[in-house]
Amino acid sequence: MEFSHDRSGDTLVVNASGRVDGSNASDFLESLQGLFDPGDQQIILDLGGLEYISSAGLRVLLMAAQNLDKQNKSFSICSLTESVGDVFRISGFDQIISVFPSVEAAKQG
Repeated sequence: MEFSHDRSGDTLVVNASGRVDGSNASDFLESLQGLFDPGDQQIILDLGGLEYISSAGLRVLLMAAQNLDKQNKSFSICSLTESVGDVFRISGFDQIISVFPSVEAAKQG
């Protein structure tokens, strides 16, 4: 799994690629939390490069979303691949976390 990010004003866009499963889910959470800045009000996770996500990865996303919600920060996900999108739909995560087709759509909310 690899990360890159871009911060513009109070918006943080994190790009994740590779795979997230039980073997690296805790690293995924630590990496995400390490990128969050107190000034960030909108956090967008671009999963366009993510090939696979397991239930452990979904749990990390839920924990991040809950943590950011407690801080009154916006958290959304975008650019899901077909296979990751299927996991989100089957698990109902697309009803829990805002999912958008692109970064620009996520910025518009």
